[in-house]
Amino acid sequence: MANTAQARKRARQDLKRRAHNRSLRSRLRTAIKSVRLAIASGNKEQAQAAYQAAQSVIDSIAGKGIIHKNAAARYKSRLVAKIKAMA
Repeated sequence: MANTAQARKRARQDLKRRAHNRSLRSRLRTAIKSVRLAIASGNKEQAQAAYQAAQSVIDSIAGKGIIHKNAAARYKSRLVAKIKAMA
């Protein structure tokens, strides 16, 4: 347990940040899942629309430092490759 006032405050801040980061990461996973489901359904237009929405979510979460920028680029690259392979 935190002994100093500063350590107690940091512990409170960490709890808030953890909850916020978890919600953002959940939003990221949901966006990626929606693209994968659209790809699995075979509808290319729907997959591209889902990708457009997911791309902004991925970029915003990478900008906040929740995931690394290279990981964001990898997610986007793999999703685009799967969409292109649908043709």
